[in-house]
Amino acid sequence: MNKKISIFLGVTMMFSFFSCTDLSEEVYSDIPFDKFFRTEKDVLMNAGRAYTKLQSFPEEFSLWTLIEMASDEMVAPGRDDGFVWDNGRWDQLHTHAFESNNKILTLAWEFVYEGISACNEVLYETESSPIDFEGKDKIVAEIKVLRALYYYWAMDNWGNVPFSVDFTNKELPQQKNRAFLFDFIENEIKDNVDKLQEQPELAYYGRVTKGMAYTLLAKLYLNANEWIGTPKWEEAIAACDQVINLNAYEIEDDYFTNFKVQNENSKENIFVIVMNSIYTKDNFYWYTLTLNDASRETFDFNGQMWDEFVVEPGWLDKYAGEDLRRKSFLYGQQYDKNGNPIYFIEGTNKDTAWFVYTPEIANYMSRKRWEGARIAKYEYQPKLEYYVNDMENDFVIFRYADVLYTKLEALYRLGRAGEMISDPDLMKIRSRAGLAPYSVSDLNDSELLNELGREFSFEAHRRQDQIRFGVWGNPWWNKPASGPNEKLFPIPQTVLNVNPNLVQNPQ
Repeated sequence: MNKKISIFLGVTMMFSFFSCTDLSEEVYSDIPFDKFFRTEKDVLMNAGRAYTKLQSFPEEFSLWTLIEMASDEMVAPGRDDGFVWDNGRWDQLHTHAFESNNKILTLAWEFVYEGISACNEVLYETESSPIDFEGKDKIVAEIKVLRALYYYWAMDNWGNVPFSVDFTNKELPQQKNRAFLFDFIENEIKDNVDKLQEQPELAYYGRVTKGMAYTLLAKLYLNANEWIGTPKWEEAIAACDQVINLNAYEIEDDYFTNFKVQNENSKENIFVIVMNSIYTKDNFYWYTLTLNDASRETFDFNGQMWDEFVVEPGWLDKYAGEDLRRKSFLYGQQYDKNGNPIYFIEGTNKDTAWFVYTPEIANYMSRKRWEGARIAKYEYQPKLEYYVNDMENDFVIFRYADVLYTKLEALYRLGRAGEMISDPDLMKIRSRAGLAPYSVSDLNDSELLNELGREFSFEAHRRQDQIRFGVWGNPWWNKPASGPNEKLFPIPQTVLNVNPNLVQNPQ
């Protein structure tokens, strides 16, 4: 049994006995409560349900798509055959003309709140269980920090949101502001971090550990000035140091080790969403979202490619020509799996048309099949076919490079970047990309923001960074300038309709 299957069968792929999508929903189970939790294994299996809620994060209609499509990294223009436009839902995100009934917005919200609800349910059941064993408090601590992650996403993207941690409470949840949520997330992490697993052992792969908790805390502090109006740069540095001092992570020699099919071997990845080609089918299928059918010849895929999501024109310009991270994208002449250039014979004259992905797009409303660079950051395994199997790579939420760059940015904000600039691990992030390490004189707001974009492209990083650096309202390719209200997404109309306690974000 390989490592991936062992992880799935051991922890994360535990099937749910009940379904819950509302913060106040009851437990629906035919199994009497006092009969279900008989052993430590039962408790752990039940806790796994909170983790499985993460697996829809990178889907076509979920939080990753909402974050990326609203940033300057990714776009889904209308195609010249009339497809992709989808009644303008992608255009709303791209142009920051957000509407509260947008399908992507609604499903992203549901992803977050189904995760919160699952955590509340698991915590209620675990803490109520008469089964006691060494490590039970560790499971409780894990789920509390996982719930803090879900609330971190809610606060980041929607600001003031409904809040409940009591699974038995049948009242509609009250709306809480960012100051309240910030304190809650901070306290949940600090109150539970000492109970968490310190070293990232196999049994804790894909689970909340000390490294994950302190990374989340560092990211909370990094954005504190935006979220609560109080800078917490020193606190961000201290949280990063907690991760660094674990001596549990390192910068990989090869950037793409972190995104390979078998990326569970990465020493850099701190927290991932565990994926499996069969058990998480219909969750991670970027290959069909971004590629044209012609790329089946490159990767030996089956089935039809949807050809929707492309790299926004101008994004590749942020990379130096020698930057190895450019390999995160497909552009230029495309080749089949044997290295032969791909071409078509077209028209009455049987002309040869070479298949070239161009980074440029001439017409936003009428993109041609070869226009737009494509996403290839995660290694694609052969024989992928939607509805049959999907990507095996574990989706990266936090990695060690993020910790080091968070610390660097916090020091930079304090005028103290020189304290870290010669750190060997920090320098390696640049050198493995084929670039010279930074000197203090290289750093300014524009360069630091661009470097974060290059290092963390398509890792759901960009929106938060653009807001923190004050450029979210700027115009970019085919996107007009937007106002400060667009820093928050609207609360979905379906949510407002059922909870009169909620007030919509200003639009």
